[in-house]
Amino acid sequence: MDAVRLILTSRRALAGGADVAEMMAEVWQAQALAQAIGSRLAVSGPPELRGEALGLTELAGRGCGVLDPPELDPGDLRAAQLTELADARETLLCLGGLLGEVGIALVGMASAAADETTYWQCMEAIDAADESRDRVREMLRKLAAREEVLRESGNESSSPSGAL
Repeated sequence: MDAVRLILTSRRALAGGADVAEMMAEVWQAQALAQAIGSRLAVSGPPELRGEALGLTELAGRGCGVLDPPELDPGDLRAAQLTELADARETLLCLGGLLGEVGIALVGMASAAADETTYWQCMEAIDAADESRDRVREMLRKLAAREEVLRESGNESSSPSGAL
């Protein structure tokens, strides 16, 4: 399934979460999806993004690691359904939005946490989501710079004399 569709599914599920356990499962799913997208970009994305994509993979993995993994059927794991990453820019824009929503959900859960373990899990997951979002922003910046260079080189080659 396309990354953008999976992200939108995660956003809807996160928004519809009813209780803390369900919300934590959706946060974990979102982090796992971010990890899978980072891994895909690190392997087959634009070369300029590979370092940041690797960092995203590690940070999102940390976000999963601080939370108790939900009990999911293998077919329900959204990250495992990722088969296509058609547009890196659109995917990253959507992923940045999802990670922002994850952070907001975690803040709400941390402030209402009934026990210290849940509170600290949320705090560590907030850090991971925030740092993951920073990586996404940096990849978007690099993509914009790449597009600008391509646009400029295209304009120079189309000038009649080729001179500046």
